[in-house]
Amino acid sequence: MALQIFGNTVELLGKTLDLRAKRQGLISSNLANVETPNFTPSDLSFEKELKNAVSKGSSARLDVTNPRHIPLKGGTQQLDRVQGDVLETPDKAEGPDGNSVAMETEMGRLAENQIMYNASIQLLNKKFDGIKLAIKGS
Repeated sequence: MALQIFGNTVELLGKTLDLRAKRQGLISSNLANVETPNFTPSDLSFEKELKNAVSKGSSARLDVTNPRHIPLKGGTQQLDRVQGDVLETPDKAEGPDGNSVAMETEMGRLAENQIMYNASIQLLNKKFDGIKLAIKGS
């Protein structure tokens, strides 16, 4: 039902929020370990994988194996498979204790990720506001 009302937008925004939350946790962990000896920071890369899933999903079709099946467009299965890649992101200037967390870099990533998360929330709210407006008829 949600696919018929929203298309893939709600599923895409939901997946984006999940991945951004996961990335926020990784960045927070990096900041929490800024003084841990031999700690290597990590980050979550998912944008390219998400774009590929969206482009594949738009052309994918579900097979109708019975004449009584309702034909649907594919797409959400591709989004479900996106998990992102956790990558180590050591700073070039490793400290004397082996820690390679650059606090300034991590704070920048944290801020950027939070802005993108908030933007996704706002887009999702606009989608729901449009549906509310259509239901009210005003």
